[in-house]
Parts: sequence; C-alpha cells; structure tokens
Amino acid sequence: MYLRHAIRKKDGKVHRYWCLVRSVRVGRRVIQQTVAHLGELDGQGRLEARALARRLIGSPEQMQLFSDDSEQLTVPVRVKGIRIERSRQFGDVYLALALWRGTGLEELCARLLPIGKEHIAWSKIAAVLVAARFCEPSSELHIAEGWYRRTALCDLLQLGDEEVNKDRLYRGLDHLLASKAELEAHLSQRCGELFAIQNDVLLYDVTSTYFEGQVEANPQAQRGYSRDHRPDCKQVCIALVVTFDGFPLGYEVFAGNTHDSRTLQTIVSTMEARHGVLGRVWITDRGMASADNLAWLRQTGRRYIIGAPKSELKKFGSELARPDGWCTAHEGVEVKLTRHPETGETVILCRSADRRSKEQAMHDKFSRRIEAALERLAARIASSKKRLDPAKVNRQIGRILQQNQRAAARFAIALEPDGCPAGFRLHVAYNAAFDDWAALSEGAYLLRSNITDWTDQQLWKAYIQLTQAEAAFRIQKDQLNVRPIWHQREDRVQAHILVCFLAFVLWKSLEMWQHRAGLGNSPRTILEELARIQSHDVVLPTATHGQMRLRCVTQPDAAQAALLDRLGIVLPKRMRLTGHETQALAATA
Repeated sequence: MYLRHAIRKKDGKVHRYWCLVRSVRVGRRVIQQTVAHLGELDGQGRLEARALARRLIGSPEQMQLFSDDSEQLTVPVRVKGIRIERSRQFGDVYLALALWRGTGLEELCARLLPIGKEHIAWSKIAAVLVAARFCEPSSELHIAEGWYRRTALCDLLQLGDEEVNKDRLYRGLDHLLASKAELEAHLSQRCGELFAIQNDVLLYDVTSTYFEGQVEANPQAQRGYSRDHRPDCKQVCIALVVTFDGFPLGYEVFAGNTHDSRTLQTIVSTMEARHGVLGRVWITDRGMASADNLAWLRQTGRRYIIGAPKSELKKFGSELARPDGWCTAHEGVEVKLTRHPETGETVILCRSADRRSKEQAMHDKFSRRIEAALERLAARIASSKKRLDPAKVNRQIGRILQQNQRAAARFAIALEPDGCPAGFRLHVAYNAAFDDWAALSEGAYLLRSNITDWTDQQLWKAYIQLTQAEAAFRIQKDQLNVRPIWHQREDRVQAHILVCFLAFVLWKSLEMWQHRAGLGNSPRTILEELARIQSHDVVLPTATHGQMRLRCVTQPDAAQAALLDRLGIVLPKRMRLTGHETQALAATA
C-alpha cells in the first residue's frame, strides 16, 4: 500500500491531490486499486474534520458501553483453549449510529416515540431501520432474519437479536411515520448548525418510484409517466426539496399519475409552513412552469427561477441572433438577460457549446434515419407492379416521422401523381426554416425569474444547482434502494419512503463530512472499507478465574486507519458484555 499524487491546475493555482493505493492481483494481472482519496492533506482541513467529528459523535468512547472494568486484571491463561466467537460487522454500523446520534435523531426519536409493551424503545427500532437502509438496503424481513444478527448493533444499541423481528420492525415503521413533520423540522435546524447550511435557496424536483404487485389497497399507486422506464407498473411520485448544497429539507408523496406542475403549490405552501417564508428563492425545472404556477408565485410575492419550455425560445429569436449582450457564465456557457414581453419577468437566455454539439448530433442522427427510411419507401413505390393505396403509404410516412420526432419538421413529404404502376411517387423536400432555426437555437435554453437584484451569472449558477436534487434521487434509487416498493398499504409505503429519506440525511451528512476531510464524495467507499472492521468475542480459559470473554474490536489496517484519521474517528478497542451474557458466563464458569 502506498501514496500516489496527481497535480491539477485550477484558477491559476497548482493543487497536489493524494490518494491511498494498494496493489491487487486480478487473474494474471496486478492492478492498482484506489482505497481513498486523501485530498491535499492540508493540516487545516484535518483539524476542521476532527472538530466536525467531535460535534457529530462526541468523545471517542462511551465508558459505560466500551469499558468492562478488566483493564488492570492479570490472570494466567490456558493457551490451548483460546478461541474466537461471535464475529460481527462493526465499522459501518458504528459510523451509521454515530451519524444517527450526531444529527440528533436518537434524542428526538426517544422523545417522540413511545416505549413498546415489552419495554423496548421504538426509537431503537427506528435506529435499526435507518441504519440498515444506510449500510445494506434490504427488506424488513431480511433485516430481522439475517442482517441484524450479523452486525454489532446488538451491542451498540443494547438490543438483543431475539428482540428484533419483522413484526416489531413493521410496527416501528408505523410509529416513525407519525413524527414525519417533527423529524423534518429538527433536521433542518440541526444540520444547519453542523454544516452551516443555508436554506434560503431551495431546489425542487419530482421523481417516481414503482411497485411490485397490484397495490390495490393504496389509492396513491397509479400508472403515470415513469422516470424508471417501467410504465407497466403502478407508481407514486416523490417531490423532494433540497438546499443549495443538496441537503434534504423535506418531501411529499403524490399519486403516481400526478403531473409535476400540480405539485408545486402544495410543496411551496407545506415547506414554508414548516420552515418559514422569509427570503426563500424557489428553483425548479420546466416541468413546473405552467402559467397558473407562475402567476401564483408572482401574485403571492415568492421569488423563483424556473426553466421554460423550449417552445418559448421562438419569442426571443431576435435576441438569440443578436451578438451583443452575451457574457460568459462558465466555460462553454454564455448567458444574456432580457425581459418577457408579456409578464415583464427577467428572462435568462443561455447557450451551451456542449449542449449545442449534443443537439446537433441528435438532429443529424434522426435526419439520417428519416432519409434512409424514405429512400427504402421510395424504392418500394418505384418497384411496385400494382397500384398502391395512398392512405397506407401516408400512414407509413407518419410512423417514420413519429419515431424520429426530433427531426420530423425538417422534411416536407408529399405523394405526387405519376404514371408508374403505383400511381404516384414520393417527393421529399427540406424545410429551410427548420435548418435556420436549428442553427440558431441548438444548445440554447431559457430561464424565467422575478428576481431583479441578481446578476445573470448568479441566476444561471443558481439554476444549475438543480443537479443537486437530481443527484439526491440517484442516490436514493441506486444506493438506498427506494425502488421497487414491495409494501402494499399506503401508510407502509409512506413509512418506507420516510426511512429512505432519513437514510439519505445520514448519507449526505457523511458526504459533507468526508468532503471537508478531503476524502472525496463517495460514502459507499467509506462504508465498504469500514464494514471490514469487525467485533469478536475472545474466549480465554484461565487457571484462576474460569472462562473469560472479552468483546474486542479488530484494529484497522493501514487503509482503514488513514480513513479514520482523516475523519477524526477513534474506534473503541473493547465493548462491555450485556448483563444477560455476563450472568450466562458466570453460570458456566
């Protein structure tokens, strides 16, 4: 294992980034595998990360949990009988529980959720549900039958394996759902304190997640536009609000056939009632830009930046053509401010070189497809030995254009009478107006806003932050497995999405923590590396004290130690046995 560096030049400065690399044999080859990105290894960043670690997880060890009062005990040991038992995953669940406590969710859930009839706190069950979704997303049945007993959560939560079963996990979902509003309000305040997050600019987007099964007991499960490319399945829509840094602020669930634009007013009113109104700027994409929504936002005095449909570009064709007034907002991106002729809003015209190349390639691709299909159709008409039905041929032309809509308007196609056996021939002409407009509009898009005190660069950069909301959906779908949903009842579906939301809070907290520690932005890498740290029971048969059992945590290897050092985490070395285990051990001595 060794350190390797790469040099980057940015803004006129030279940065030297380090990463920890190990050699791994794959078949006959030896490859270098990156264990962790260590950033610039500056002392200031390391101090800041350790300070954040103290605010998140407190002192390195809780003495009542990690001390067994045997540090000074000296006894003779029978070496032949030494053995290792009860190996469990420790590092990843320890980190998950540290984040759960650091974000204040443990204390809040203990206050909000009741104690079960068996005197088991529902707050502990909530911790199990969220930690499992964070570390190894799976069903409640899998948690109860396999995952929980393989982890050290039993020791960290003082909650026995037999006390976690699927029925108790399902009831825990029900209790957790009742506190959704309080959880969102708390996280907004607590994470603002930890990471200095500002929620005056809010990013809003909608996605969908689908079900397995008919879900007849859930009226929200409907068929609609599927972002998961599963139109065959029922779904619900999830409307998520994140801060400018991508930290989740809240969400709502809508029926699966709800159009994006019909969610905006509900979300804005709900979030402002929960988090306040003053100074809010709402940023969302063109799916929300209905005339009713824009009028409502203006009439109620709310500030916004919203993407506009591409069709509105034609209103500003003269401004697009004029070479003056453009300024560079980013490399390859130019912006220009103008006014909307009907509403007086600020309109931000944008044109991107990368986007232009992409749209040109798409137009060329679909044009070639149409031309090739029309050539084949013309050849069939010319070679026909009998009269053809013009209606059938027109339907074939319609199908060709429908399958290649991006370039369909470029072609003017007609069936002209002819003396050939088919009775007509195919005439194809090119629409020059389409080519002229494509040359002007390719790579261009526009934004609408009622903000007058921001520059064009500020408006564009704020809108581009919508990628944070899109990234949040990708993480929840790919890393936290919010899809597919197997629950059939509406309340259980809502609770499932809430658990995924809370797990994403932990995910984003870890991402921001490791970013400040110079460890990149891949929490899954951290979790997989720390999951290899285990706890074991070391059983020592002694000559004077019977059989001793020590619950020890494996020492991290070099790669893990580097990660923990950058994060400012000190793992405990030992854990205390539960009272039940101590009594059982005494009985066998």
